[in-house]
Amino acid sequence: MIKNLEMFRNIKAKHAKEILSFLLSEKEEFDLLCVTKEISFNPLLPTHISSAFGDIILFSLANYTLQSAKIIKNTIEFEAGFGEENFGSIVSVPIDAILQISKNETPLFVNVTATIPKPEKPKNPFEMNPRNKKFMNE
Repeated sequence: MIKNLEMFRNIKAKHAKEILSFLLSEKEEFDLLCVTKEISFNPLLPTHISSAFGDIILFSLANYTLQSAKIIKNTIEFEAGFGEENFGSIVSVPIDAILQISKNETPLFVNVTATIPKPEKPKNPFEMNPRNKKFMNE
């Protein structure tokens, strides 16, 4: 395993962001393979739609979905329709949750770190110092 995984994750995210920026600027259609649990939907999808998703989800960005796509900080957002009723939602995908970017089934980018769990950060920075344990309730 890579010693500094967080730095490697940042390099992969930067690379993905550059590829996405290029594809969006060229108005090129592409597919995103993403880690489902990292994605947010606004409005939330009805349960009968979201319950059908697996751990990984594929989005095809074309037509209106591609036109609506934009990068905001470290997230790509786009509008998409889901299910038979074409339920509309804004999809927000953290760039580091993208497993693969492809075009015509040809991978352009693969992120091996997207499925590696991120270490949980303490909710309280005070907890980071081991000498403070004596002040915390166990």
